[in-house]
Amino acid sequence: MPWLMCHGGMFDGFDTEQIDVGDATINLRHGGQGPPLLLLHGHPQTHITWHRVAPRLAEHFTLVIPDLRGHGASVGPADPETAEYSNRAMADDMVEVMAELGYDSYRLAGHDRGGRVAYRYTLDHPDRISQLATLDIVPTLEMAERMDYRLARRMFHWLFLAQPHPLPETVITADPDYYVDHMVGRWLGSDGVIDPDAMDAYRRAFRDERVVRAACEDYRAGLSVDLDHDRTSRDAGATIDVPMLAIWGAEGTLPFDPLTIWETWAPSVRGRPIDCGHFVMEEAPAETAEALISFFQ
Repeated sequence: MPWLMCHGGMFDGFDTEQIDVGDATINLRHGGQGPPLLLLHGHPQTHITWHRVAPRLAEHFTLVIPDLRGHGASVGPADPETAEYSNRAMADDMVEVMAELGYDSYRLAGHDRGGRVAYRYTLDHPDRISQLATLDIVPTLEMAERMDYRLARRMFHWLFLAQPHPLPETVITADPDYYVDHMVGRWLGSDGVIDPDAMDAYRRAFRDERVVRAACEDYRAGLSVDLDHDRTSRDAGATIDVPMLAIWGAEGTLPFDPLTIWETWAPSVRGRPIDCGHFVMEEAPAETAEALISFFQ
């Protein structure tokens, strides 16, 4: 992956590594000092999305910052089945990654799709996660059950990307730069706040057809197998039984109070909005970093 070596200045002092987890190879950065903290990115981005908060977090934690399977420079299954991009499958990748790095228990934070992987990770592997933070999401099942025509218009990409292969892939690969610019732009609180080098990295990733396929399978899983997993957990009365922080952009993607929803899933949750759009780590890095440091310490 030639673009792997780009933007190294964003992660000065971090090492880059690829870890084979069986049916995927996970690309990651790691560095810092202190207890381990795993950071998961969302759509349509890569691990680069953490570049503005990583230096501050690295003063307190040893950070592991991967690309999810099939995204960025990570490689997923060839010609995948949708279930291979479920939140559960991507969480299982991270179990293997962290074990390979020598960590059995750690803190976890995820934004957007990475937040969905993160809460499923915590439900499936509660002994491994000591604290959980989610950024600008509520559980996938809760979003799906609230999907009236207003929310469907606001979150059209959920329905578009979940269409059968190869419809959305064909549309996106016709002009991947436009797709990335449009999706990032529609969720920003203010124009022009994303680092140009970061935007270049996101565009380059989506010029790779395998990344587009992975993104679409992720959303196909989101409206199928992920809902089954969430429903099974909810019906069984399973909860997130570690301390949890939910933060979200006041001008982000959620048209309702996330904390009220999370309180039904996590008995020990607290949280608040941040004055920005969806990309809290890039739009409000100082406030986001301080919120995470305060919580995880």
